[in-house]
Formats: sequence, structure tokens, C-alpha cells
Amino acid sequence: MAMTSLFNDFKECIEECFQEAIRLTKEIAVIPAPSGQEARRARLVCDYLRSVGAPANIDGENNVIVELGEVYRGNATVFCAHTDIVFPESVELKVREEDGRLYCPGIGDDTACLAVMLTVIAFIRRKRLKPKRPLIFVANSCEEGLGNLRGTRAIMKTYEGLVSEFYSFDSQYTALSVRAVGSHRYKVECKTQGGHSFGEFGNENAIVALSRLIGELYSIPLPSSEDSVTTYNVGTIEGGTSVNTIAERASMLYEYRSDDADCLDYMKKEFFGRIEAARNCGKASFEVTEVGVRPCGKGVDRERHEEMISRASDICRKHSGLPCFVGSGSTDCNIPLSMGIPAVCLGVFLGAGAHTEGEYIYKDSLKVGLLIAGELILEMFE
Repeated sequence: MAMTSLFNDFKECIEECFQEAIRLTKEIAVIPAPSGQEARRARLVCDYLRSVGAPANIDGENNVIVELGEVYRGNATVFCAHTDIVFPESVELKVREEDGRLYCPGIGDDTACLAVMLTVIAFIRRKRLKPKRPLIFVANSCEEGLGNLRGTRAIMKTYEGLVSEFYSFDSQYTALSVRAVGSHRYKVECKTQGGHSFGEFGNENAIVALSRLIGELYSIPLPSSEDSVTTYNVGTIEGGTSVNTIAERASMLYEYRSDDADCLDYMKKEFFGRIEAARNCGKASFEVTEVGVRPCGKGVDRERHEEMISRASDICRKHSGLPCFVGSGSTDCNIPLSMGIPAVCLGVFLGAGAHTEGEYIYKDSLKVGLLIAGELILEMFE
């Protein structure tokens, strides 16, 4: 069956698929899934896939995997969407529908994208379609924050040498992430003698010492590189005991990011240079612990990558009627891109408020998202 005919069949049942995607979005969204704690979502996703006849299994990292075709022959295409969200279990996950919007923390990033991918897989299984090439569908874990892309790292290790291209469904359909923003993340702990705020006045204060270091880190001149962006940030800071105690401990989480590997190397050198200077200028001690590394891309076949970017961008514009911005991002695509495998991250909804408790999606945008994901995936079938 030609791709055009397959996609026409899909469009004919788009209303049914839309209702299924909405139902799945609502069902998945209320299950807590901080990075590293995705087991409940993974089980729900696996059970759903098996119910539609997909050969789904869960690996040791709580990735739900469906293989279609003989993957051992190589040249496989990966389609993925992540199951984790940035919110801890303490945040209430409750879907609220209002004015054509669905509200819930994590509903867009990445629950709706996951639901759309699952719905397309269900269509494929109902139609008993055969892939032209090996395909691997993954509902992966640990994309967010200090999850450090652990789920995708495991997938790419499991299928090392077998994957030739990689697509991630993540975020909105008005943008593609095609260039990997790498990052280095550290916990910096400062320790001093501390003491009573009156009796030991003059002793080194860990909060003050750490603050001096932060000032130095924020004075690092950003590297200049054509078409690249570099940033840094202190995300959290904590320490001290009470208002009348000279703090003996303080810590922070710090990161720098860039979509250029040379710029990351520059920032690393500058960071550790400031750490060493801080160690040598006072009575405070500093301990640095690496808590996350995300790589930049390297060695990617530019011609093949451009073909994928063009195809995904054209499909997004075709079905949304909106421009599609192409840029850099920190996504599951970082891992394949760092291995020289072309990868594209695209979204399948419209909404706002990602990573906030007021996050929402426009309900009807999932119909457009289904058409985008459907056309992209179904062109892999006969």
C-alpha cells in the first residue's frame, strides 16, 4: 500500500484517533513521574501497547520499547517520547479543562507527545502495517534535568551500531531542535569553621565565601563562536543553620551550556580556574561534584541530517499552517547527535507554561499533532 493511501486511511479516522490521544493524555498526565521514578507510567504505556498488539517490553531503565522489523539487520529508525516530567511527587497532577485548554503540570512536556506517538502506533497495529525498514519506538525515561538523558543513553547502547536516524517527539510543532545544546552540571559545596554570630564574629562564613565564588563565575566572559550560544546559571543555593550562626556549610548547583563543544571546553577551564582561585584565597574549602553531562553533536552526516530537517519542517508547516523555527535544544537527540547519528526533535501540540504548574496545551492542537506524527511515521511503512 502506498504511503499516500496509508496516510489517507489515517486521516479518515483522525477524529477517532484524536479522542484516543486525548484520553491517553489525561490518563498518563495524572501519574507522577519525576526523572528516575517512571515505573508506573512505563507499566501503563507497556500495558496499552500490548493491548493493541504491539510487542512492548520494559528495560532496566524503565524504557518501554517496541521493535518492528528485524532490527538486528541495522539501519533502524528510532521514534521516541519521554515519560518523565520535571515535577516532584509532591506536586498535584490533576487535569483541568477550560476554554479549549487542558491544564496539568507536565501535560505538554512530554505527556501529550507521548500520547500522540502511542496513538499512531495503535493505528499501525490495527492496520497490521509492515515497515519498510526496522523501527524502534521508545517511551523513554530520564530526559529531564538531572535524569541526564539516562533512558536514551541506555537505548543507544543497546542498539549501538544499529540506528541510522533518530526522531524525538518533544515540545510544540512550531519549532525543531536539530543542534544539541551540551551542558556540564555541578554541585559545589563550601565548608568553613563557622561559629556563633557574636562570639566568633570574623570567622569565615560559608555563604559569603560561596557568594564570592558565584560573583566570580558570573564574571566569566562568554566565548564567541559563529552561530553558537553559550550560557551559565546558578540554579539553587542553600546553607546555614540560623540567623545567629556563622554558616559553616553552603552549596549550590551550577551549570553552563553551549551548542558548541569548543565553547563547553572553554567554560570548563574557566569554571575550574575560578574554583582553584577560591580555594587559594581564604579559609574556605570547596568540593565539586559532577552531577550531569549532556554532550554536543559531532560528526553528523550533514546531507542526511538536512534531509530529515527539511522533511520534518515541511510536514509541520503543512499541517499547522504556521512557521517552523529550526534551532538548538537540549533533548534526547543530544545522545545520537553526539554519536554522529542524525536526529531531529519535533513537537506535536501548541500550548504554554512548560516546567510550571500552570502548564497547558490547546486541546485541538493534538489533531494537528497527530497528522504531523502520522505522516512522518507512516512514510516508513508499506
